[in-house]
Amino acid sequence: RKGVKVVVLEKEATKWSGNGGAGVDHWLSACTNPCSQVSPEEFTKTVLADSGGYDCGPLRYVNAKESWDTLLDCERMGVQIRDVHGEFKGADFRDDETQLMFAYDYKNKYDLRVYGHNMKPSLHKEMKRLGVEILDRVMVTALLTVDGAQGKRVIGAMGIHTRTGEFYIVQAKATILATGLPGRIWAFSTEYRPAFRDPNLTGDGVAVAWNAGAEFARLEESFPDSGALAYVAYGVGNAHNTWHGCPIVDANGKEVPWVDRDGNELRTVSERFQPSPGQRFMVGHGLRVPPTYENHVKELAPDLPEQIRKGEFVLPLYADLSRLPELERRAIFGLMVGNEGKTRVPVYETLTKAGFDPDLDMLQVPVMDPAAYSHSNFWAGMPVPHWRQWGGGGLVVDWDLRTNLEGLYAAGGAIYGGGAHSSAATSGRYAGRKAASYAVIATESNMDRGQVEREKARVYAPLEQSRRSIGWKELNAGICRVMQDYCGQYKNKETLEEGLRLLQGLGESEASAVYAANPHELARAVECQLIITVGEAVIHASLARKASSALLNFVRLDYAAVDPPEWQKLLPIKRVDGKVTVGELPLDYHLRFPHAPTYEENYKLHCDLNRTQ
Repeated sequence: RKGVKVVVLEKEATKWSGNGGAGVDHWLSACTNPCSQVSPEEFTKTVLADSGGYDCGPLRYVNAKESWDTLLDCERMGVQIRDVHGEFKGADFRDDETQLMFAYDYKNKYDLRVYGHNMKPSLHKEMKRLGVEILDRVMVTALLTVDGAQGKRVIGAMGIHTRTGEFYIVQAKATILATGLPGRIWAFSTEYRPAFRDPNLTGDGVAVAWNAGAEFARLEESFPDSGALAYVAYGVGNAHNTWHGCPIVDANGKEVPWVDRDGNELRTVSERFQPSPGQRFMVGHGLRVPPTYENHVKELAPDLPEQIRKGEFVLPLYADLSRLPELERRAIFGLMVGNEGKTRVPVYETLTKAGFDPDLDMLQVPVMDPAAYSHSNFWAGMPVPHWRQWGGGGLVVDWDLRTNLEGLYAAGGAIYGGGAHSSAATSGRYAGRKAASYAVIATESNMDRGQVEREKARVYAPLEQSRRSIGWKELNAGICRVMQDYCGQYKNKETLEEGLRLLQGLGESEASAVYAANPHELARAVECQLIITVGEAVIHASLARKASSALLNFVRLDYAAVDPPEWQKLLPIKRVDGKVTVGELPLDYHLRFPHAPTYEENYKLHCDLNRTQ
């Protein structure tokens, strides 16, 4: 739309790719929609407070400010964002004038329920209409830089086709990294793992940006994962997130009480979707931040484990949708489960074809150890401390969503603190226009042929190996074992340094000997090389933070003090000229401008579509 040529490199198929590729059911922080009672400034401040400040202010504010505009773009592309057919007429969560529907907090109305199953096909069609060149099945393996050097301006990318093995070189005046949330770093199984996140997202973007000299924050954060023991996401009894408000009953049909933030029992279903007395609005679902007491969503009785031990509730537990009013029941199982990418086919279609009727049937809650009770266990299964999943780590960006490297911008999960579907879409839209404005005035730079030849030699090396060497699955499993043992739940200097040594050894020996017999195996082998790089970056970040942090789920046994004031800061980390350097940034670095003390004022200084620097 700004007149520049755009090329999209997509590792999978653009039409359905990514964590949210198969659909979305709710659109978070649409604070400027006509029914919202929360301002973008208020929402951003609250989310930053909930995360202890460890969230990306520009990313959050851009999402709060432009999420609704982005959703309107989606509507123009063909995504249904309103109840235009009156399916939910009369529901507490529906606004009759706009036909919009809301999730979780029915009073403040900033989170929208949408029919987003065709989100990516609609976007794909619009890209085609606009003349965007789409290179599907092309996996990015490195960024092109001026003189082929770390820390220099980014001038494009290189990659391989995962089906043909062809090598691609794309020169560009501006590059946007939108490669999602990494996985397969701590836990990996090709045979026995229900995937919550897209298994093709292996941290390629983190690795290529790290190798180019980009700056990251929060890489030290990770969370326990259920790994191969996980249940299908939202496919068993649940009461939170997509299933928020669902009644949970025990084996005798006794219902588990719901409580508000003050521990008061909620007597009616409608109370579960309203703020508590004195509470401005509820924050929690869809945000990867720990909600504070002030803004917490409603929940099942937190003393449930103790009540189970006393015999007041008899296992197993069940989710009983039939106890909800009909419109609430259909909103959960028909609208939300039916449009969410992770649930539309594996849960909604599978259960429906099997005869599941939410009016009559219940779903069993996974049997769990009450001592390890947490809300996530209702659908995920028991998390294993040393099996981890990616936290909130990502690139450090400014108000243009530009990284420290000239010409390189970021969006979605590639930015620290990123994650939700609406945030990915909105920040991508914003970064896109910023990168386009830069490209209009940027000069062309010639690529360094030596960098290209070195990269080709690196990525094609597995084709030259003997089949008697190791395969990519064994290598991926070995990397995960190192990360589990040496960068798991509990860390100290000795284990982290040993983990770093072992990863470097894997890179020099096993990774250099891994074989590939075809383009598919070649892509997987190159992924493993990049996963090693991601693991090294995570360990370097873990060594840099010499304090434990509850906010980052980070435990250093040799630095037991939890969130001491002097360590409540970002530790931007990067590698240039082969050396890892660690800096310091105040958590509110994005507000440290003399004449722009608020999010709104900073946004106004940078949002101008004609602004290029």
